[in-house]
Amino acid sequence: MSSADKSSDKPFLSVQTIVLAEIGWAVAALLFFLLFSVPAQGEDRPFWYSLGTSIFEATAFLVASLLCFRNWRSPQIVSGRGVWLGIGLGLFFYFLGNLLFSYWELGLGFEAAVSPGDFFFVLTYVFLLWGMFQAVFSRRLNLELWQKGVIVAIAVVGIAIAILLSSAKPAEQPTARLALSYRAEASSLKAIRGFPLEDSVLAFFSTAQTLDFPAFNLPAFNLPVTPAIPLVEAFAQSTPAKQPKPQPPEWAINLEQQLKPLELPLSWFYLLSDVLLLVLAATLLLAFWGGRFSQSWRMIAAAAFCLYIADVWFKYATTILTDYKSGGLPEVFWVFSGVLFGIGAALEYDLSIRSRRGASRRRA
Repeated sequence: MSSADKSSDKPFLSVQTIVLAEIGWAVAALLFFLLFSVPAQGEDRPFWYSLGTSIFEATAFLVASLLCFRNWRSPQIVSGRGVWLGIGLGLFFYFLGNLLFSYWELGLGFEAAVSPGDFFFVLTYVFLLWGMFQAVFSRRLNLELWQKGVIVAIAVVGIAIAILLSSAKPAEQPTARLALSYRAEASSLKAIRGFPLEDSVLAFFSTAQTLDFPAFNLPAFNLPVTPAIPLVEAFAQSTPAKQPKPQPPEWAINLEQQLKPLELPLSWFYLLSDVLLLVLAATLLLAFWGGRFSQSWRMIAAAAFCLYIADVWFKYATTILTDYKSGGLPEVFWVFSGVLFGIGAALEYDLSIRSRRGASRRRA
C-alpha cells in the first residue's frame, strides 16, 4: 500500500469526536423541542422555532450522508461500498427534501400535506431501501426460527398501523359560533350589564371555546339576556383583527392544487416503505447481534426505527389533528434518525479500517 493510500485512510476526525458531536447535537435538539415545542395558548409556534427544527433535521441528515459517502469512497469498507452509496444518497435526498418542505411550509405558508420536497423524500426511501437490501442479500443470513418470528411480527404490526392510520378520519371540532357566543355572553354580563361576576365564573364561561357544552340557563340570574349573535358581532368588532398573511405566488398555488391528489398514494408509499426499512433493519440487527460489526448495524437499525416513529406521528398528526403545523415533540425522532445513521457510518468506517490494518499486520 502506498503512502498516499495510507494517508487517505486516516480520518479527519476520530470516531470518538464524531460520536460525541452527534450525541451533543441530539441532546441539543431534544432540549430545543422540549422547551419550545408547546406554543402559548391560542398562538401558533413562532417562526424561529420552526426554522430551528428544520436546521436540526437538515444538519443531522447532511452530516450523516457525508459520513456514508466517506464509507463509499473507502476501498476497505467491510460491508460493501454499494451499501453505503445507497444509504448516503437516501440521506442526502432527505436533506434536499427537507429544505424544499421547509420553504413550502414556512416560506409560502402551505399546509404540511404534499410539497415539492416529497419528490426527494420518495428518492430517499428508494435509495435507503436499495442500500439496505444490498446489506441483507449480499450475505448468507442464517436466522433461527424465533428470529424469523420476530421479523414477521414486526412486519404485521407495522402493516396494521399503516392500515389504521390510512383509514382514520379527522376528529370533529366544537361549533365555533356556539363557543364564541359563550365568551361574548360572559364578557357582556361583566362589562355591559355590570353584573359583578367573579373571575372564576368568567374563566368557566371562557373555557367553552374548547368544550361543546349545551346552552346554559342564563335567565336563572334574573337578568334580561341579549341574543348571542349581536354580542358575537360586538365582540368581533371590539377584538383587534390580525394582520392577514401574505398570499403565496400564483405558481405556488397552482402547483399545490396539482400536488394535492398525490397525498393518499404518497402516504401509503411512506408507510409501506417505513415498514420495509424496519423489517430490513431488524433482520440486520438479529443477524449481526454479538458480532464484531454489530455496533454499527445496531445504530442503523435504531435510525430506521426512529425514522418510522417520526413518520407515523406525522401521518397521525396530519390525518387526525386539524390545521397541524410541523414542529411537534415526536418530530425530534427525525433528528435522532439522522444522528444514528451518522454514528453507524462512523463506527463502520472505524471498525473496517482497524480490521484491515490488523489483517495486514498478521500477514506481515
